Amino acid sequence: MEYHSHAVVTERKVTLLEQGQASELTDYVANEVRVALVYNGIAHTVMLASPENLEEFAIGFTLSERIVSHVNEIKGVDLEFTPEGVLIQVEITQRCFMELKQQRRNMAGRTGCGLCGVAQLEEAVKPVIRVDSDARFNIDHLQVALGQLKENQHHFKLTGATHAAMGLDAEGQIIAAFEDIGRHIALDKLIGGFSMRKAERPVAVLLTSRASFEMVQKAASANIQILFAMSAVTSLALELAEKSNITLIGFCRNGRATLYTHGYRLLGQNRACLAKAI
Repeated sequence: MEYHSHAVVTERKVTLLEQGQASELTDYVANEVRVALVYNGIAHTVMLASPENLEEFAIGFTLSERIVSHVNEIKGVDLEFTPEGVLIQVEITQRCFMELKQQRRNMAGRTGCGLCGVAQLEEAVKPVIRVDSDARFNIDHLQVALGQLKENQHHFKLTGATHAAMGLDAEGQIIAAFEDIGRHIALDKLIGGFSMRKAERPVAVLLTSRASFEMVQKAASANIQILFAMSAVTSLALELAEKSNITLIGFCRNGRATLYTHGYRLLGQNRACLAKAI
């Protein structure tokens, strides 16, 4: 199957097999491309992503992975589409680049000595960041956001293959939405979107996926204080949310939600039924 590197969705003729019958129809497939992130000329990582909003992804990834601590430390982002994928050249300050190189040297120095796996585990568990505590959200307004899901998931409606990360305002309105085949990348795009535009941080973030450890870790790096997930919450995510002072709510569906941590930020008529958890 061939597609233009900029296309997010591809049309394809397929055969539907249903109840013993075969019929031809047009299907829509979510495209994924290799995305290489290069910092100051040094290759860092290659990921698979949807070929859209890749500047936001690069900025969000650089922030959420704590390669830089502030968006002003990112000096430039250049995209190059090639037959093999997308090359993203990210220029960061010399201080941040030296710290990144030192981290890479530390990891390389342990390879082959029996400690490589330990080093990788240490790298995965970054120092805990405690978010601010000023955000408040009326839990009754969650239904507003859930009611706006379809109109903010254009690629999912076509393909059924993408996740979304959406920023909510205090009224539950979706003020920013990013989709990707990767749930982590969708969240990075959201973080990059409001960071690069120096826009007001969302009061809460709604994920169409589960809330895993990495998602909570990225949220903490971006000072996201309230995290709603439409699917389940993992044990390490719950543990990190508790330590990071993040309000974590899972299984957000029509008329229900499961509160896991720091419910003091939630307001509204349903607060009484959450009183024991708070």
